[in-house]
Amino acid sequence: MRQFFGMSQSGNLQEALRGPENPQLIMLLSNSDQFEAHVKKLEELYPKVPSIGCIGMSYDTKIVEKGVSIIAYYGGVSAAANVLEDVSSMPVKYIRRLEEDVHKVNGSGNDTICIDFCSGNDACVLTTIYSVLKHRNISLVGGTGDAGKVSANGKVYQDAVAYALIKNNGGRVKAYKENIYHPMGNYRFIASKTDKANYIMGSLNGKSAKQVYQDILHVSEREIPTQTFKNPFGKINGNDICIISIKEVSGTALTCFRQVNDSDVLIMLELGDYRQIVKETIQMIRSDFPKISAVFSVNCLFRYRLFNDNHYMQEYLHEMGTLGNHAGLVGYGEHYNNQFVNQSMTCVVFE
Repeated sequence: MRQFFGMSQSGNLQEALRGPENPQLIMLLSNSDQFEAHVKKLEELYPKVPSIGCIGMSYDTKIVEKGVSIIAYYGGVSAAANVLEDVSSMPVKYIRRLEEDVHKVNGSGNDTICIDFCSGNDACVLTTIYSVLKHRNISLVGGTGDAGKVSANGKVYQDAVAYALIKNNGGRVKAYKENIYHPMGNYRFIASKTDKANYIMGSLNGKSAKQVYQDILHVSEREIPTQTFKNPFGKINGNDICIISIKEVSGTALTCFRQVNDSDVLIMLELGDYRQIVKETIQMIRSDFPKISAVFSVNCLFRYRLFNDNHYMQEYLHEMGTLGNHAGLVGYGEHYNNQFVNQSMTCVVFE
C-alpha cells in the first residue's frame, strides 16, 4: 500500500490533488473558510471514493497552517468511510453503520486501523466506537477537528464523528501513543466539585484547583494556560497516564480540555526530554517495522505550540520523516483506542 500527501498553502484543492492515482480512501484537512467548498469539490472529483475530512492544520515535512492538504491511500488497500451522528447525545444510535463497515472491510487487529475525526464529546464517542472495534482487536487513532465540523463521503456534518476503516492488504498495521511527560514529585489529588459537561475541575483535595496549581508551580493566574505546556495534570488509567490539559481559569476552578469526574485520582506531570523521547519512539517503530509503507499521526495543538516555541517543530517533522512517508493532523485532542488524551501524539504505522 502507499500513502500520498498533497498540499496547498493557499487553499487550492486542485494543487493539493496533483498525484494520487486511483485512491481507495481520501482524507481532507482544510481551513474553516474553505472547508465546505473543498468537501463539495472533492466529492465531484472522486464521487465513488470513500472520504473523511475535518478542519485543522496538517503536515508532512512542513506545516500547512491555513491551506488544504490531502492524504490518500492506494495500491493494496481496502477501505470504508462513514459517520456517526448526534455524538453529544446518542452516537450509539448509528452504531450499525460501523458494524456493517467492519464486516465489509473484513479486517483484523493485525492489518486494519480505524482513523476518526471528531467534532466533540470525544470520550463518549470513543467508548461507542471501540465497543465494535474491540471484537476484532482493531485499533483506533484520531483526533478532534476545529469549528465543530467533519465530513464523510462529500457531506458536512456537525455534532458527529467521521471514521475511516483502512485494511492493509499487503502487511501489518500498528497504533502507537507518545507521552513526553512524567510524574512530578509525589503529588496525588482527588478531584471534586467537577462539572462534567463543561470539563470544569473545581477542587483538588478539598482546595481550590486554581490555588493548588499556583501554589505548587509558583505561577500567576495569567500564566496558567501556558504553564500547562510544561505541567499538565495526569489521570491514572491502569498502568497508563492520560494527560489532561488546562484550557483556562474559571473563577477558583480550572476548565480542562477533557472531562474530569468527582473522585478521579490525578497527578501532576512535568515535561521530559522530548527530543530523546521522540528518538526512542522512532527507534521502537523501526524495531517493530523493518519495512514501512506509511505513517499517519495526530499531534496535539499544544505539542505543536510547545515545539514551535522551542524551535523544534521543523526538526521534529524531519525526524519523523526518516521513517518514510509521514503525514498527519494537528488536533485539539488525540484518540488512541478508547482513550481521549491531551498533549500527546498518536500514530498508525503501515507495513
